[in-house]
Amino acid sequence: MLERNKFNMKNYKLAVVGATGVVGKTVLDVLEEKNLPISKYSFFASSKSAGNTINFLGNSYLIEELNESSFDEHFDFSIFCAGGETSKKYTPIAVKKGTIVVDNSSAFRMDANVPLVIPEVNPEDIKKHSGIIANPNCSTIQAVVPLKPLDNKYKIKRIIYSTYQAVSGAGRDGINDLENGIKNFQIGSKINEVSSLPYSLKKFSHPIFNNCIPHIDTFTDNGYTKEEIKMINETRKILKRPDLPITATTVRVPVFNSHSESINVEFEKDFELEEVIDILRNFPGIIIQNDCSTDEYPLATNATRT
Repeated sequence: MLERNKFNMKNYKLAVVGATGVVGKTVLDVLEEKNLPISKYSFFASSKSAGNTINFLGNSYLIEELNESSFDEHFDFSIFCAGGETSKKYTPIAVKKGTIVVDNSSAFRMDANVPLVIPEVNPEDIKKHSGIIANPNCSTIQAVVPLKPLDNKYKIKRIIYSTYQAVSGAGRDGINDLENGIKNFQIGSKINEVSSLPYSLKKFSHPIFNNCIPHIDTFTDNGYTKEEIKMINETRKILKRPDLPITATTVRVPVFNSHSESINVEFEKDFELEEVIDILRNFPGIIIQNDCSTDEYPLATNATRT
């Protein structure tokens, strides 16, 4: 990984693939905050968005259509946030052209030759890349950040995940389903009669408004969904604990933004609760909200970017 003083000596070229999607727009928000030494930005999307413009860092940028020649102009880094199939097709092309790709999809996460990185947890693994750096599933990221220091101190014996995931995790169509469900309810429609609703629902297998759906991604033969398997396998890879017992239940809930989780953990070593809280309080990326007397605890509304 580049040291900061070396990083600042050069201006880099950065491409963002999937710049107009829900994740892509959030990536742009973060880039605007970071003030990185980037001399040129380029933004790519599908043919549906190509030709449109976006405002970024006070300038107007043209959205270019992603194709096999998009990386003929050398980019130092590319951030891919356009889904697994797009990553599988275009990431090898970008890497062959000399670009280091940070991929947001699940395409390469479990590839043994691709580091799966959370900056607060295992930044040293970036050095192992061969052109691709994967970032984990959204629910895995927020889980492993607090688990890492606890595993270091007490050695985790087993994990039980329960997630309550916002519709934004399903992209624009997921957000539309919740918005349209609210509209259907407001005009008195029977929200379970999907085929006759005036505002259509397209993303989820059931109406998400006024509902919780224990079904994220597809079900596999063992009864787990792919989302649950992602959390299990990615946690093991990042913590370098391939045999760690983990189970997960992932649920889509009628919240627009910000996932919530309950994590039940058993340790190999004895612990004191106050020490656990102190360890978490002092670890990068963690904010402790834990005062039941004033009803202070983690809320999706507090975590949502505004």
